Amino acid sequence: MFKKQAFVVNKPVFFVSFTLVVASLVLCLLFRESAAAWFASVQHDITENLGWFFILTVNFVLIFCLCLAFNRFGHIRIGGEHAEPEFSTVSWFAMLFSAGMGIGIMFFSVAEPVSHFVQPPRPVDTPVAAARQAMDFTFLHWGLHAWGIYALVGLALAFFAYNKKLPLTFRSLFYPFLGERIHGWWGHCIDIFSVLATLFGLSTSLGLGVQQINAGTNFLFGWPESAGLQSVMILCITAVATLSVISGLDKGVKLLSNVNMLLALALMLLVFLAGPTIYLLKSLIQNTGSYISHFVDISTWNDSYRQTGWQNSWTVFYWAWWIAWSPFVGSFIARISRGRTVREFVLGVLIVPAMLTLLWMTVFGNTAFSFILAGDDSIVKAVQANISTALFEFLQMLPLTAVLSVLAVVLVAFFFITSSDSGSLVVDNITSGGSQRTPVLQRIFWSFMQGFIAIALLWSGGLGALQAAVIIAGLPFAAIILLMCYSLWKGLQEEYAGIQKKQRQKQEKSYRNIITDLINEQDKND
Repeated sequence: MFKKQAFVVNKPVFFVSFTLVVASLVLCLLFRESAAAWFASVQHDITENLGWFFILTVNFVLIFCLCLAFNRFGHIRIGGEHAEPEFSTVSWFAMLFSAGMGIGIMFFSVAEPVSHFVQPPRPVDTPVAAARQAMDFTFLHWGLHAWGIYALVGLALAFFAYNKKLPLTFRSLFYPFLGERIHGWWGHCIDIFSVLATLFGLSTSLGLGVQQINAGTNFLFGWPESAGLQSVMILCITAVATLSVISGLDKGVKLLSNVNMLLALALMLLVFLAGPTIYLLKSLIQNTGSYISHFVDISTWNDSYRQTGWQNSWTVFYWAWWIAWSPFVGSFIARISRGRTVREFVLGVLIVPAMLTLLWMTVFGNTAFSFILAGDDSIVKAVQANISTALFEFLQMLPLTAVLSVLAVVLVAFFFITSSDSGSLVVDNITSGGSQRTPVLQRIFWSFMQGFIAIALLWSGGLGALQAAVIIAGLPFAAIILLMCYSLWKGLQEEYAGIQKKQRQKQEKSYRNIITDLINEQDKND
């Protein structure tokens, strides 16, 4: 570690990460056509040959998290038995939701259910069956599995940082394996992988977000959809995000997350009331029941018999995306979750944000289906033509189109900002060796670095390059996550044994005091 001028960094992690990112950007921009072809090739090879590994990993992680919540470790408190939560429950959930899903729920809320309806994952006989199956898979991609990954990474980081007093970086998770070697090159390599996964996972979301913002401005104001304009938008919104980064976690990020949640709820409520309200209430209950009843089947489906390739573009991409996002989201959740018990942490991260996300998908997805099943296929054509414009074509079919569209653009921009500022704080934390108080200039540096990566990926292949970057970044981190499960289990075992020992010592002391008092009382009577 060293401090010089405006930077406080862990030299190997900062400079190696920076060099790899810059080299990737330069190669992408210099060899745009070759980069696009390479991204497509690597994405195909990984998803085709290792898709099963992603599916196995996310299922194992979800089961592992539920085991932690309901076994003897559930009462362990993050930060120690006397730790108190730093944020209110409402603010905690708002920050979880904003960081965990963000731009994605705007980009895919209409486009994904309709895409699955048009191209069903598995054969169906009727349009109604296609719509039901589409919502099953949409719930799969946005439900418990995604939040299970975040819960594991966040809990592991929080436990080792606040209970074991280790730096809030990924190297600390492997202390049971590596011991003091986490402070050497083994630890540096783990943190470097974390930085790269975070940056490319975030940049994918930022790229998707700016494409949708551009689609909205095209719809509202006629602005052209182009990589050039999208690059300018990224720089402008990133500049706004730096204001939140400068303010820090307690002020800027917390405030924006709360505002973001209110805007999201407002948009969802307006669509809910403007759309087929009773139908949506029925659909939410039926979608939830169908998701639960088909849970094991669809979560372990590998498309091994038909081999259509559908799953590689959707399920495997999502699992890689959530894994690549997990260093960012996990670190952020860890930062805001001190004072919660293991059970409260796991169930809070798993259930409440997942319920909100599934409610969101039902409101938008089933409203779109209400038009499609009634014979209006305009939203289907919009999704097939340009997935980025699907949301705004959908809003055109509802009352108050202009109001809803403006609110949607503003909300995507807010999700962009909250993802960027939270991600900047996390990357800065990792590259500084776990320091939670770093210079402002350093945080601004990483904020703009995310924007530059998103710009480079947009120019090097658009959506395909964004998806490929996530899958490449997510693969090595999937292996790290599996090792993390054992490490966390071992750490919690030691913590539980320590708590039990303290309780026995307290009881023994209490018994001794009682016996001493009885003896003293007897002596007085004698």
